[in-house]
Amino acid sequence: MAETKAESGNILGTEKLGTLLRKFAVPNVIALLVAALYNIVDQLFIANASYLGSYGNAANTVVYPMTVIALALAVMVGDGTCTFMSLSLGKGNREDANKSVGNAIVAVLVISVILTALYFIFMNPLLNAFGGRVNAQTFEQSKIYFTWIAMGIPGYMFGQAMNSIIRGDGSPKFAMAATLAGAVVNIIFDPIFIFGMKWGMMGAAIATIMGQYLTAALSIWYLFHLKTVTLKASGFRPDQRILKNCTINGITSFLAQISLVAAMLAMQNMVVKYGGMDPVFGQEDYAQIPMAVLGIVMKFFQIVISIAVGVAAGCIPIAGYNMGAGRKDRVQGLFRMVLLIEFLVGCVALCIVEFLPRQLIGLFGAANESSYYTDFAIRSFRLYLCMMPLATVNKGTFIYLQGMGKAFESTLLSMLREIV
Repeated sequence: MAETKAESGNILGTEKLGTLLRKFAVPNVIALLVAALYNIVDQLFIANASYLGSYGNAANTVVYPMTVIALALAVMVGDGTCTFMSLSLGKGNREDANKSVGNAIVAVLVISVILTALYFIFMNPLLNAFGGRVNAQTFEQSKIYFTWIAMGIPGYMFGQAMNSIIRGDGSPKFAMAATLAGAVVNIIFDPIFIFGMKWGMMGAAIATIMGQYLTAALSIWYLFHLKTVTLKASGFRPDQRILKNCTINGITSFLAQISLVAAMLAMQNMVVKYGGMDPVFGQEDYAQIPMAVLGIVMKFFQIVISIAVGVAAGCIPIAGYNMGAGRKDRVQGLFRMVLLIEFLVGCVALCIVEFLPRQLIGLFGAANESSYYTDFAIRSFRLYLCMMPLATVNKGTFIYLQGMGKAFESTLLSMLREIV
């Protein structure tokens, strides 16, 4: 009974919804944006290095889906555990909440090691599958970049999974700071390695993994200072029931990211196939341009979707706790706020691509490229991103349903969207 009373005083069930939304969603949006910026920052510096240019840009595009696969698996574990932990705390079940964190740590470490091994074993086929075969220089740069990025996968996945759990523990600002610290390291060392030391794609990748392992190290430190749950040795023993529930609760986060990989796989192969038929892009010297442009468009899309997912995922602890406590009025009120924010985010993104496409392209080394690069990029931005308001509402809704514990409905709607 004492434990139940303690839980009833949790701010997730008593604080004003607007205040909770700001407290949890804003740091989470920043954390997800920073996570997305890891790869985008690399592309910005690579694109503006004249000795890499569009070849390096295209190589970055080829490797990017592999990092998103890692992110998808990490957020499946992290967001799923965050939801399960919040629901358990809302019901006053601390034992399950405690065990879920230990199980999540074991799960993400095992998955990350397996994924890293698979990346090294199947590196060449994967690079070819995602468009590295567009020309010899692009494949060469892709392989250099991917070799080093793969070494950072365990640190990257651990940091991203723990980010969600730290947020669910009531420390969204620390979660944001841990991710931000890694990004700052990446931003500092990228120009040093790329422009100063002329390490090219290898330098960009090394700067990235340095930041990722810093985020992971900060996350490990926090695990010794958890506030709402207790990490015990017994919690590291795999519990099939808890792992199953966490996976089910996290599947929507997984689909939100993996759908982007599926889209990139299809589009990057179409770029290789149909780009080769174009009188301009079919030439060896210009073959990498469509691939480079596609990467830029997808990176902008990822930034916008990161905001949408960040707002909704930031509300997972709030929605989960109140669903567990039977406060559906608060869950519905928060959902209305989330929908409005998601729609406005999509509208702002649409205005940017319609009115400022040339400025966006300019950030990615357009001054060093031919007019074919800029013209193709502007057309691509406007076509691919014309439905952003619906896309942001869509993504946000799936994630919020997940936070309510409605994993089946969330997964079904997400799958229907991808099938259509």
